[in-house]
Amino acid sequence: MTQTELTITGMTCGHCQTSVTHALRAVPGVTDAHVNLSAGTATVHGTAQPDALIAAVLDEGYGAQVTHPK
Repeated sequence: MTQTELTITGMTCGHCQTSVTHALRAVPGVTDAHVNLSAGTATVHGTAQPDALIAAVLDEGYGAQVTHPK
């Protein structure tokens, strides 16, 4: 299992945070995801590919990029 750190842009409220969290958790291979609204980051655990995580966030209308693949 890996941990991927993402920088998320465009989140402005708790609803945004919830939307991004649900989108990330719905990606096949994700075992857990935590989104920090104030820091604009997400920590994702599992075997999902970073491109799939970014695509899920983009589909919700937010920006994303990998900060620390581990």
